[in-house]
Amino acid sequence: MIADVIESLKKQLGAVSLMAVSKTRTLDEVRRAVECGQRLFGENHVQEIEAKFAPGTALPSSVRCEMIGHLQSNKVRKAVMYASRIDSVDSVGLALKISDEALRQGKVMPVLLEVNCSGEDAKTGFSPDTILSAVAQIRELPGIRIEGFMTVGPVLCTVGTEIWRQKTRSAFRQLRSIRDEAVRKWPEDNMSELSMGMSHDWEIAVEEGSTMVRIGTMIFGERNYG
Repeated sequence: MIADVIESLKKQLGAVSLMAVSKTRTLDEVRRAVECGQRLFGENHVQEIEAKFAPGTALPSSVRCEMIGHLQSNKVRKAVMYASRIDSVDSVGLALKISDEALRQGKVMPVLLEVNCSGEDAKTGFSPDTILSAVAQIRELPGIRIEGFMTVGPVLCTVGTEIWRQKTRSAFRQLRSIRDEAVRKWPEDNMSELSMGMSHDWEIAVEEGSTMVRIGTMIFGERNYG
């Protein structure tokens, strides 16, 4: 099943990158996906990145795992140590901590900046009104390299309804506009990545210019959070 889904998605996505979101999944499930050719994974928690993707898990060196969940300050050290990229930077303060830690570890950490394009209070992320001023500050930090932007589509309306489609498309279109403006202002920084779209809305995301979709349920099945 995993192999069939991954193969089908990659055919449909073309040049758009497929991230397999492996949160709550076992190392054996990750290994099965790797055997199917999947190399990019996403996790919400640093401890899961460490358990499944740190050296010693016998995964191929080509496998990468990115941090896509909210990152707490006390987990920055291990996130910088084990994640190939941090895709959920949602404040200048967090960016500063990541930069300082990356320098301590002798590296420059690639990141995406998370933007709350749907305006939902429960979500983290920069507001669309403040994101460019944040970019101006964060791009000056010596231990960080901004590679683009990430957002989560609307969750407070029923999936599949017309209002959901309109709000989802609007959110993704807004992030693309933010990315385009950042690229115009700082063309030398190559901030071209647009991480948007999950199992229920990836098709809209791709239509609106996503360069990477984050797919979990479609690949691994429903999660058991118990």
